[in-house]
Amino acid sequence: MLQLLYFLINAIQPILVPICFLSAWTLVILVAWSLWTTARDTVSKAQAMHQVPCTGCQFFTQDYRLKCTVHPCIANTEEAINCRDYQPKTNSMFY
Repeated sequence: MLQLLYFLINAIQPILVPICFLSAWTLVILVAWSLWTTARDTVSKAQAMHQVPCTGCQFFTQDYRLKCTVHPCIANTEEAINCRDYQPKTNSMFY
């Protein structure tokens, strides 16, 4: 029994090294690819969120309970990018 196990280990050993080498590099490449796609998606999402004009609108309250008096459900979301009721703040001293 022990001789059979020793024979199998010696037969598999020349094949085992390249398989481990390839699987280790495959794992490294997959992790790098995952990090790259995560960073790319995060940057695109951040660019989209910087287009939201809510903080410069006169109806924006800066209160977490009621963010916008006109459209409270879409305030600070991507839906608010083309808001029909956007009115820029005219004088920041009043707000």
